[in-house]
Amino acid sequence: MEKGFNSDIVYRGMNFHVQSEDWGIENPYLVSRVYQEGAIIKSVKTPYSEVLGFGQIHRRRVDPQVIRLALREQHEKILDLLLSGQLV
Repeated sequence: MEKGFNSDIVYRGMNFHVQSEDWGIENPYLVSRVYQEGAIIKSVKTPYSEVLGFGQIHRRRVDPQVIRLALREQHEKILDLLLSGQLV
C-alpha cells in the first residue's frame, strides 16, 4: 500500500513538488508540503481527529480507507490551490 501522494506541477513557468503523507496512528496526522527548488513553501498538517470527527483516536476505530480518502482529498485541495494561484 502506498504511504502517500506525490505530484510535480508547473505553474507560470515555476516547478513545484507536492508531497502528502499519512504519519500513522502513532503520530496521527496527514501532512502535505509544497516544495519549490527544494525548499518548503507551504505545509498543511491535519490531525486524524479533524478527519474522523472526534477527539479521541483509538486504534480499533481508525478506518484506513477513511484516512486514505482524506489524504487524497487534502493532496488534491493543495494542487487546486496551487494551480489557481492561491499559494504563490
